[in-house]
Amino acid sequence: MSVSDRIEGVSRRLGQRSPSDVQTLVLALLAGSVAVAVLTPLLWVLNSARSVPVDRFFDILFRQTTLDIFLNTVVLVVAVTALSILIGVPLAVLTAQTDLPFRRLFTILAALPLVVPSYIGAFAFVSAFGPRGVLADALAPLGIEQLPSIYGLVGSVIVLTLFTYPYVFLTTRASLLSIDGRSVEAARTLNHTRLGAFRRVTLPQLKPGIAAGALLVALYTLSDFGTPAIMQFDVFTRIIYVRTTARQVDFASIFSILLVGLTVVILLAESRIERGGETSAYVNRGTDRPGVVRLGRWRWVAALFPLAIATLALALPPAILFTWLGRSTPELAGAAVDFQWTFAWNSVTVSALAAGVSVLAALPLSYLSARGKGRLASLPERASYVGYAVPGVVVGFGLLSVALNVTPFLYGSLAVLVFAYVVRFLPQAVGTTRSSILQVDPQLLEAARTLGKPPLVAFRKVVLPLVMPGIVAGAALVFLTSMKELAATLLLRPFGFETLVTYIWQVQEAAAYGQAAVPALVLVGISALSMLVILGRERYDVKE
Repeated sequence: MSVSDRIEGVSRRLGQRSPSDVQTLVLALLAGSVAVAVLTPLLWVLNSARSVPVDRFFDILFRQTTLDIFLNTVVLVVAVTALSILIGVPLAVLTAQTDLPFRRLFTILAALPLVVPSYIGAFAFVSAFGPRGVLADALAPLGIEQLPSIYGLVGSVIVLTLFTYPYVFLTTRASLLSIDGRSVEAARTLNHTRLGAFRRVTLPQLKPGIAAGALLVALYTLSDFGTPAIMQFDVFTRIIYVRTTARQVDFASIFSILLVGLTVVILLAESRIERGGETSAYVNRGTDRPGVVRLGRWRWVAALFPLAIATLALALPPAILFTWLGRSTPELAGAAVDFQWTFAWNSVTVSALAAGVSVLAALPLSYLSARGKGRLASLPERASYVGYAVPGVVVGFGLLSVALNVTPFLYGSLAVLVFAYVVRFLPQAVGTTRSSILQVDPQLLEAARTLGKPPLVAFRKVVLPLVMPGIVAGAALVFLTSMKELAATLLLRPFGFETLVTYIWQVQEAAAYGQAAVPALVLVGISALSMLVILGRERYDVKE
């Protein structure tokens, strides 16, 4: 068969396709293009590691410093995840299944630490307990000249636990609210104590929820750059940033691969736990929830636990920041530029651009996954989650390498920074948009098509207004998380382009605490808006 005959055959087959097949093909091409673009940073990191000579690769891999960094990273992730479970699960049980006083208030307070970026918390703790901190200054007149060091592993674990445990709290509490109370009561009738019934019946049903929250904590800890850097604790994220800024591509690429490998291990471990809990999962069909546990005289003692956590996570950081508002740092004058509200406007602008691009990119991914047929239809959507799992410092390193080697005309441009945010946070827009599309009856679109409306017009007039709440929620989440992203912003921001997070980082490195107070409070205030998104989409069902 000649080439012309083959071309003619392909053209004939394409001409026989129905309009819906052509639309699906176009949609798949769009979604596939988005997925490939999102995977670009990780693919380039893999390529950079592959280009390192074999002897150099193994020399770096088996150095003692590499082993130390690996162990530091693993210990930090394990410690923060374990402590988050020890805090989050009891808080979930207290607020969901006991007569704890002020349950509604404590439920909200237990979730609120998520609005405080962990590096702001680290900054506040160093400002309070560091060598020149507020507490050290207050104790100096009493003859106490030195406090135990807040730096290192201990400080990193404390800070990260306080600002990530809400992931475990929220997922565990959601599982508790969906438990079938009849199974718990059945265990009680078999002469099990309340503790025994919890261990045998309730806890197995909570494993998927606990595992989901623990996964988020572990991934956040693994990807966090600001807290270990402020606490001067060497983990992969800190070293990758240092090596990248020093243009040591071989070190940065190999450490990035190791960090991605740890991410994959965590994802696989969580999936095994979740599959192991499927056989014991029960779905609450209505009103049969476990009875409220009466704490008696211990209810007020129990209230001290959530109160103490809220004080450390929510009261201490703002108190320290407000304290520094009234203090100057004349000895550091000139070490950092004065704060300008332009920095806040820059943060809003780049985050808004990222939110807009993410929404546009999420539409084909979400629609294909929700309405497509076959396993391949959801493949582009699943691929988009890679960027969310990969730490921001790795995404930043990958895009920095791409810009330097492939698209030098884009190096140092705002477009690269916006694209980094899209790679990192696109799944937030995809998730909310897809859930909204699934709630729209497909027959509505078909009805519009039968009235002679072109596909795009039918989608714009029928589907788009119905899924708009999900699109807005996704855009809000991308906007707010982009505002807080630190590592990618530091690596990819254009020269002279200051944002809230870059300014905060600059002045904390100079120990100019007074200059960091205003932007930190502004960032925390803007981040608090994320809780409105959560409260708008979730029900907490808290009754006093």
